[in-house]
Amino acid sequence: MNARSEPAEAGPDATARPPLVRELLLVAGLFLVYKFGRRLATGHTAEAFRNAHHVWDWERVLRLPDEGAVQSVLLHGDTLVHVANTYYAAVHFPATLAFLVWLYLRRPAHYVWARRVLAAVTGAALVLHLLFPLAPPRMLGATGLVDTARLFGPSVYGPPRTDTLSNQFAAMPSLHFGWALMVAIGLIVATRTRWRWLWLLHPLVTLLVVVGTANHYWLDVIVATALLGLVLAVLRLPRHRHRPHLGPPHRRPEVRRRSSAGRPELVGAAR
Repeated sequence: MNARSEPAEAGPDATARPPLVRELLLVAGLFLVYKFGRRLATGHTAEAFRNAHHVWDWERVLRLPDEGAVQSVLLHGDTLVHVANTYYAAVHFPATLAFLVWLYLRRPAHYVWARRVLAAVTGAALVLHLLFPLAPPRMLGATGLVDTARLFGPSVYGPPRTDTLSNQFAAMPSLHFGWALMVAIGLIVATRTRWRWLWLLHPLVTLLVVVGTANHYWLDVIVATALLGLVLAVLRLPRHRHRPHLGPPHRRPEVRRRSSAGRPELVGAAR
């Protein structure tokens, strides 16, 4: 009897890979919107510093840890603070891009989901940047923190008044942390290795870096986490689509009759 092979179950990874050119144009467009949107929030210097004082006061009311405690650890050695500045400047975009490329090549359905989540988080963050411009703690004298990138390098920012490439008053929420957390979650969901939980080191290190270099407040990270959680609750990963179990081939009922020699004979049995 020849066994019939059943089709493999279709799951999220069975989704067709989106057209490459379309995805490149889409991701490039999202990046341009991100950069342009941040530029729209410039020119609100007084409001950004006023909001910074409010955030600093709110953190003290909430009894959040002092950002200075993290920075003091980095300032124990020039090498450590230089590594932190480099991580802030060089890991953010390349890590996210590598994450999307890997998902596109190996996990198409996870890629579509992750791209949608990142786009939604970034879009919501840009709205908050426009509604709540915020100067980072490195600019606020009341914090007692120093601009580690300016003092030790490398720095991705120039003087705020002449920096035309970025909006330095867009501290809340921290997209550095939000993207890093999404990269870790996406890789944990998309892989099965027992070591996949180590990807959480990326957002953890990013957390310490953005706070220790005085580029973000604790509240910036908290808001980014809440925003990502809300988006993940809405844009859920597609579920596995299981095909119905077909079971063994149907066997026709056996019919007994007698042969011409008088012996019983099976008719219609599966062969």
